[in-house]
Amino acid sequence: MTVIHVPRPDVKSAMDSDRPVNTLLKAQIQHLRDAERNLPLRHRTDIYVNAIKTEGEAAEYIRQVTEAIREAHEAAAAKRGRGIAIAAAAADRPRRKGASASGEKKKSTVKRGRKT
Repeated sequence: MTVIHVPRPDVKSAMDSDRPVNTLLKAQIQHLRDAERNLPLRHRTDIYVNAIKTEGEAAEYIRQVTEAIREAHEAAAAKRGRGIAIAAAAADRPRRKGASASGEKKKSTVKRGRKT
């Protein structure tokens, strides 16, 4: 495979907080706005995305939404953590004698007049 070397951008000109938002940033803002709409109300920002006009404003919105998504994920994981512990405890319960691994009863079959 051919390796393509990509030069690092000049740090001074890579981001200009006063530069107008370009099309790529506008698309990212719209994607984040759609993701934010799926968050619980307590995790949503109150930023009106159509008012974002500069890279600095876009960066602040992206930071806030990313932080809100992480907080919502952590809150959901903590809430699920209690249910997982209960399910794990049930899995450690000893099996009854004769029970299959899936917990189903063995079906009886009839072969040549004999029930097995």
